[in-house]
Amino acid sequence: METQQILNLATNALEDKKAQNITILDVRKCSSITDFMIVATGRTARQVSALSQHVIAEMKSNGERPLGDEGIKQGEWALVDIGDVIVHIMQPETREFYQLEKLWGELGDKSAQLETQNT
Repeated sequence: METQQILNLATNALEDKKAQNITILDVRKCSSITDFMIVATGRTARQVSALSQHVIAEMKSNGERPLGDEGIKQGEWALVDIGDVIVHIMQPETREFYQLEKLWGELGDKSAQLETQNT
């Protein structure tokens, strides 16, 4: 499955279960482990778990087997690794604390600056 299809499928799965603040981060220039990250918020531990399980189920039903998952039972921060796409689903307080968008945005800015300096 193409990366764009995975992004669309994962985003739609999150929207199906009412995830909030879905953000797609392009990390190709600053990460060797994945191309994109999707960050979404679930209001409760139960919703975080349900969202991550729904993403996994949708991937499997469309022939894309996730490489791994973490944190589903705890429900504070769940991660689903789909290879070129990693999905992070967090409760609001956890998302605010870790600020992945800011972290990866700053890394992306530094990566772009390094490319400019090397040319």
